[in-house]
Amino acid sequence: MERFIQVLVDGIATGSIYAAVALALVLIFRSTGIVNFAQGEMAMFSTFVAWGLYEAGLPLGLAVLTTLALSFVAGMVIERVLIRHFEGGDVLTLVIVTLGLFILLNSLAGWIWGFGNRGFPSLFSDDTVVVGGVTLSVESLGIVAVLLGVVGLLFLLFQRTKVGLAMRAAALNPDSSALVGVRVGHMLMLGWGLAAVLGALAGVLVAPRLFLDVNLMGAVLIYAFAAAALGGFDSPIGAVVGGWVIGVSENLAGTYVDFIGADLKILVPLVIIFVVLLFRPAGLFGTREVARA
Repeated sequence: MERFIQVLVDGIATGSIYAAVALALVLIFRSTGIVNFAQGEMAMFSTFVAWGLYEAGLPLGLAVLTTLALSFVAGMVIERVLIRHFEGGDVLTLVIVTLGLFILLNSLAGWIWGFGNRGFPSLFSDDTVVVGGVTLSVESLGIVAVLLGVVGLLFLLFQRTKVGLAMRAAALNPDSSALVGVRVGHMLMLGWGLAAVLGALAGVLVAPRLFLDVNLMGAVLIYAFAAAALGGFDSPIGAVVGGWVIGVSENLAGTYVDFIGADLKILVPLVIIFVVLLFRPAGLFGTREVARA
């Protein structure tokens, strides 16, 4: 039983990282209708920035906070300078633009920092705590706590502030929102900025578990897309639940199903996604399309 709980918590922690990136994807999709294929590379680049600031002598916490602030600004600049010219255009064009941004950021990071692997310090200690007789890592508990804090802040932003309400209005009906004085362009910039912050946060959380290199977020982005699809691309809660389902299911299968192990555990969440989307294409929490007969 103790081992099961440990595996469960570790799965939730891993799923929380997937959920953070999935939340970023959902934020951009809800505000602009764009699926941002460059989200992982934006997060990877931000993680390198945090690593560079830390290596330059800044305390880790300050380096991360500075990186989050820089990522927020960078996300808004990307939306204003690059994405806005194609918003509302052909979907294939938008896909190509974000894929081009993916290649640009990956190559730029390799040019600046090289293509080798390097370690990244954890925001949390490597200690363990005993809860109800179960030994749990501080890092896993910390990652879950960070995600819950982010979800709480996003809830307050979108439900309790004028800016959040304006963002929701601009996403649902930009034309009507503009007529009542909502600055739709500013709201779209803000959405991209927040998504960049979430991606950067996921990057600095996952980097200590992996090696920091230009392909850091490749697999994470795939899981994040899966989490968003499972929960629903228009549902922030769905992104979190989807991330947790994927993280827990692959962890449990890799631990307890011998023939799956570490190599085939990715198949488990993919099967779950296939089954869910087969019966509910919009995802678990996504909004179903309603069409008149």
